[in-house]
Amino acid sequence: MFKKSVLKVAVSAGVLALGGGVASAGNVEVLHWWTSGGEAAALNVLKDDLASKGVEWQDMPVAGGGGEAAMTALRARVTAGNAPTAVQMLGFDIRDWAAEGALANLDDVATSEGWDGVVPDALKAFSKYDGHWVAAPVNVHSTNWVWINKKALDAAGGKAPTNWDELIAVLDAMKANGITPLAHGGQAWQDATIFDAVVLSMGNDFYKASMIDLDEGALGGDKMVEVFNRMAKLRSYVDDNFSGRDWNLASAMVINGEAGMQMMGDWAKGEFLRADQVPGKDFVCIRFPGTQGSVTFNSDQFAMFKVSDPEAQQAQKLMASAVMSPVFQSAFNVVKGSVPARTDVPNDAFDDCGKKGMADLAEANANGSLFGSMAHGHAVPASIKNAMYDVVTAHFNGEYDATEAAAELVTAVADAK
Repeated sequence: MFKKSVLKVAVSAGVLALGGGVASAGNVEVLHWWTSGGEAAALNVLKDDLASKGVEWQDMPVAGGGGEAAMTALRARVTAGNAPTAVQMLGFDIRDWAAEGALANLDDVATSEGWDGVVPDALKAFSKYDGHWVAAPVNVHSTNWVWINKKALDAAGGKAPTNWDELIAVLDAMKANGITPLAHGGQAWQDATIFDAVVLSMGNDFYKASMIDLDEGALGGDKMVEVFNRMAKLRSYVDDNFSGRDWNLASAMVINGEAGMQMMGDWAKGEFLRADQVPGKDFVCIRFPGTQGSVTFNSDQFAMFKVSDPEAQQAQKLMASAVMSPVFQSAFNVVKGSVPARTDVPNDAFDDCGKKGMADLAEANANGSLFGSMAHGHAVPASIKNAMYDVVTAHFNGEYDATEAAAELVTAVADAK
């Protein structure tokens, strides 16, 4: 059982002045994994917003794009009775910590600001636990994107692929043109991100049956064998130096024209924007071919750990309120590449890819084709996700053929349940 005592946050005497002037409202120590250039730029939006409210930010960055290293650091801190004030979390990790009784109740601020009416139900499944708000969602990331260098696409025929056969034709043309067709980093969560998209491209019902319901027939059947065959085909377009490469370095390969495309969530757009790339001119954003109209998502959220000091609690509430402000949600997500966690934020400030992302999310939400991403902790608990990771990465690295991988997936999931 995790210790429930947490670090008592040092908070100065002042609170936010209601009359207009900003007095010191304390500080929050924040554990997160937003360490790439584009992510850091987006995080500064939140830091500046909190500073304007008198809340000082104490940074605790833990590098690692999927958040696994950050969660390991968090467990060590909590076990030592020294938890951070606020923690960036994903999906089932939030629910696990809430079940331990470690998270603060945010109902007061959520009720006064009407969060229930503006946050999609798919997100609230993780923002709330046992009927109570325990986390403030910052954004919605969708994971089934492809980012394509515009010059490389033009040289490969100029038509963005809409199905598997067209995708392979474009990748073949890029290879013939002498560039790496597919920029990729050999890390388990990145392998799983592509796997997620390939599974979704086989149909909504198949994604739900295999990645969410964990149906044994779907996990080990002919469609899953085909998924692994397609993963092996995609592996053939990756350069030899992919092992261990961070995702943002793969993005840089596309930005610099060394590679044709990257299959990655919409946080990659932040890297393109930071490099002064313009959607439609310098790069093209499309849904993974075959997944148009459907969205796999994750949502970065800030969970607040329990503190006993009333002034520390006030600083946490100010942070939660700041995170959920419509103005902040727009400003932050424009920079981050994601879309707002609120449904009432206008799209005026967003670029073409951002507008597409917001429209796709609304369509998927309305049509029942909005699914939590397995690769990013929103489809199944961490133990099952990690078991899937092992099989997907082992296959991607040539340890199994497609038939063996499908059989191993069934076994791994059964053992992890």
